[in-house]
Amino acid sequence: MSYEFMRLILMFDLPMVTKKEKRIYTRFRKSLIQNGFIMMQFSVYSKIFNNRESADNHIKQLKRFLPSQGQIRIMVVTENQYAKIQVIVGGISKQEEITKVEPLLRL
Repeated sequence: MSYEFMRLILMFDLPMVTKKEKRIYTRFRKSLIQNGFIMMQFSVYSKIFNNRESADNHIKQLKRFLPSQGQIRIMVVTENQYAKIQVIVGGISKQEEITKVEPLLRL
């Protein structure tokens, strides 16, 4: 088994009109955080894995608690590819304020 770090990026859009839908959204989001995902931006989370096989196994586990409504997309990229993401922001985000991380590029 080779160890090339992989990053699983999960993007989701869930309905939040009714109280029930809001509870489902909150439960899903909390389950992502409890399973080691970190928020990249609203409704976009990522998690690092040792290799593609580990990421694929986790995708199978994710399917168990995916909500039945809304849209969820998963993309797996190498850590090398992930490191090339360009972040362009007009100001400091709430998450950057909390973590004291400087944005890579300012407009």
